[in-house]
Amino acid sequence: MNPVESKQDFLSAYPATADLKTRARKRIPRFAFEYLTGGCNEDYNLDKNKLEIQQVELNPRYLTTTPQSDIATPLFGQNYSAPFGIAPIGLQGLIWPNSTAILAKAATRHNIPFILSTVTTDSIEAIGDITDGKAWFQLYHPAKDEVRDDLLDRARSAEYPVLVALADVPSFGYRPRDIRNGLAMPPKMNLANILQILGKPTWALKTLRHGSPAFKTLQPYMPNNLNLKALGKFMDQTFEGRLDETKLKILRDKWKGKLVVKGIVNSEDCEKAIQIGVDGIIVSNHGGRQLDAGQSTITPMAKLSKVYGDRIVVMMDSGIRSGPDIARTLAKGAAFTFMGRPFMYGVGALGNKGGNHIIAMMKLQLIQVLQQLSCKSIADLPNHLIP
Repeated sequence: MNPVESKQDFLSAYPATADLKTRARKRIPRFAFEYLTGGCNEDYNLDKNKLEIQQVELNPRYLTTTPQSDIATPLFGQNYSAPFGIAPIGLQGLIWPNSTAILAKAATRHNIPFILSTVTTDSIEAIGDITDGKAWFQLYHPAKDEVRDDLLDRARSAEYPVLVALADVPSFGYRPRDIRNGLAMPPKMNLANILQILGKPTWALKTLRHGSPAFKTLQPYMPNNLNLKALGKFMDQTFEGRLDETKLKILRDKWKGKLVVKGIVNSEDCEKAIQIGVDGIIVSNHGGRQLDAGQSTITPMAKLSKVYGDRIVVMMDSGIRSGPDIARTLAKGAAFTFMGRPFMYGVGALGNKGGNHIIAMMKLQLIQVLQQLSCKSIADLPNHLIP
């Protein structure tokens, strides 16, 4: 999509991610909104992600003539229209009804990557159709080999070009808000949650229209008529969480497309991934939702990119909220970036228009930064970094 077409999707009443977040808060039940926005423990890592990205400074060069800035970015044989994509998000349909499909359509329209989570609310096949086989699939590693193999076969049949193996959930993060809210799938219907739903009529009506959110990718493996207690037990038994070298080697042998590991934050794991033959890593701390005592993402990403960037594609998510943040992250060495929360704020605020709007907004913001810097292309951003 060219810049003129992209601008047509931009809604001037909501020019910043903060505007979308404010409106989304008014339209989404609190238990779902807090699931989206929360980190873990005391939210230190969540806040640090954003703060340390914002501390990166760039150097403009004004007394120069620069052609129009170009944000198109090649990655894994595909020329994307921008250097950012939509990160995998669990329980998307709980946060906003039909949001997985809304975002997948927007990503396809704007030619950016969309990553489907194993535990979101649309199926591999449905999103494969929507994206014409261009979506990526993020795998929560199953405990059973037959479930793993079937998920890979389904992703292969739907022509997903990239498999993203999740590494940073060996255990579920300690999330006080979700514990207080009794968050489950479907949500626990205590009095507080019922009152929250009644206070958000648009969310409630759209949920009635699209149906109660469910783990649609996992439905073939689930017994019928699970209650909440049985569903929790099923999830514990189906996914073991930890991704070790042996499991990653098996994935590399079985998956012939591009293989990415999400959650790498240190040189030891990065070196192992390279030796196994992984094509890329996404430096991530799960949006600050897993280890409150961990580093921000931009700190290890910059180190890994400097050491390993010529041997493996180094990407990053967690903490990116704007076009300037994308520019900062790329200037520090990332080859590509992903965002989750901003896109969900977009659909929560604007429904079907939200995905297109926030992609257009991010493109406009990023182009403005490049023009301000007199930076010709994404590849030139590191030359504008102030050490």
